Amino acid sequence: MSPHKHRLADYLRPKTLAMLLLGVSSGLPFFLVGNTFGYWLRDEHTSLTAIGFLSWVGIAYSLKFLWAPLMDRVDLPLFKRLGHRRGWMMFSQIVIGLALSAMGGTGTKAGLGRLGAFALVVAFASSTQDIVVDAWRIESADDGEEQGLLASAYQFSYRLALLTTDSVILIVAAAVGWRMSYGIYGACMTVGMIATWFAKEPERADAVMHEKEREAPLWTPRGFFDAVVGPFIAFFRAHGWLALVMLAAISLYRVPDFVMGPMSNPYYHDLGLSKETVGAVRGSIGLIATFAGIAAGGFCSLKLGHMRALVIGGILHSVAVAAYATLAFVGAGIPLFALVMAGDNFGISFAGVALIAYMSSLTNLGYTATQYALLSSTYAWLGKILKGFSGAAVESLSATHGLIHAYGIFFIVCGLTGVPAVLLFAALGYWHRRKQPAPAAA
Repeated sequence: MSPHKHRLADYLRPKTLAMLLLGVSSGLPFFLVGNTFGYWLRDEHTSLTAIGFLSWVGIAYSLKFLWAPLMDRVDLPLFKRLGHRRGWMMFSQIVIGLALSAMGGTGTKAGLGRLGAFALVVAFASSTQDIVVDAWRIESADDGEEQGLLASAYQFSYRLALLTTDSVILIVAAAVGWRMSYGIYGACMTVGMIATWFAKEPERADAVMHEKEREAPLWTPRGFFDAVVGPFIAFFRAHGWLALVMLAAISLYRVPDFVMGPMSNPYYHDLGLSKETVGAVRGSIGLIATFAGIAAGGFCSLKLGHMRALVIGGILHSVAVAAYATLAFVGAGIPLFALVMAGDNFGISFAGVALIAYMSSLTNLGYTATQYALLSSTYAWLGKILKGFSGAAVESLSATHGLIHAYGIFFIVCGLTGVPAVLLFAALGYWHRRKQPAPAAA
């Protein structure tokens, strides 16, 4: 069976069902300390500059390669019975659930410092969960075909979780308030805990880990060097100088999406779109466009290869981000808003699947958590740093252009930041084709 002929039955296997639930658990906290957090803050009259700077709590996602070696080599004492990967998963899920509930309990009245501190705890625990879930996904797959199945199941449920924290929560918040909404979403982390409890520990990877631990325990100089530096040496040995180009291309790929992120919800707020309207459009047309993007991204990665899919995805999502400017210059009618939102969701989902498929193909067993964390941190760090200045950029432009036109100019510039990554992946594709003139038969 080829990877593009997944039947419904394949998604009902225990491993794939666990992956679907773990995808929900991974996606749930992401916007609650990012874009949706910005909406809550803007609703309570926080300045755009402060919202931009508070978005820096998300930098935790870009630094996860620093503690990923621990996830590869150390068992958690109290959670040892669950196994190496599942112990870390359960621990991080409990911390996320408690910290989200604490954000709801605190609110903005207690000061942005305390609320920001709890958001930072969520971001660190959530990025820790991502490290382990990614490693579990890659190590649990028996072959490349199952890898594709698990990656698409993960993207599907991760995007579904993003939509509930991006759209459904707006409808919930309009009904019961932001603080209660965060408490409800904190309780929803039990979905991940249930999945972790029933998931199976990946045995092959466990054997490799225990062999490494026996040969050179983490606490010895050699073991520490292997855990921390080994994954990077293995990566650069496999790809040579092209590794630097690959890391540069990955780090630039999602910059448009990240930089526009903190300003998208304040933009809807300032355009006068109600929370219910934004939530309804995201949850209907946005949802359909997201799943279409996931399917198209997976199909193109398979049919055209990683590089071509990445180039197409890069172009699509850069154009989609720039298209937000039309709402500022033409007017924020609901049909146009729905069209722009659909284009954005399709482009970002397509690009996301193409990038995950590419990064998953670059890891080695024994270093899975650290190498994938390196790659997924790389794709996030530049955008995460730049997005902190997004609010200040819009506010400074608004002095000369007015607030709404300032947003429009900002989104066009965000779209243009996607061009370098497209050029780099096009060049990488060209080099790969020159290196392999005759592709091996599958």
